[in-house]
Amino acid sequence: MTQVATVGIRVSDQRKATEFYVGTLGFEVRRDVPFGDGRWIEVAPPGAATTLALVPEGLPTGIRLTTLDVDADHADLRARGVDADAEVLRMGPAVPPMFAVRDPDGNNLILVEHS
Repeated sequence: MTQVATVGIRVSDQRKATEFYVGTLGFEVRRDVPFGDGRWIEVAPPGAATTLALVPEGLPTGIRLTTLDVDADHADLRARGVDADAEVLRMGPAVPPMFAVRDPDGNNLILVEHS
């Protein structure tokens, strides 16, 4: 694992949430792309390395960590008995491969491959 990349927070309305974080708090939009039936939106304070993902209902919240080799990390963590997804999620070329692990309290950590 290489860094904390994104913290996903659930929002009921991505447009209103974006207006709040950008218009009220002064964050900047770092990513706004189609994702499934909706959008994947990330915002951050200017100059910040870590972003907030404004996650719509139905998608997991949690902390997204980057990794250079998602398959190796997945195999290693599963072999060590970590509560990790059974398989690496692959959604096509526009979305990097990823999987989730849960800590002892059930918090999601999502490992996303970053090349």
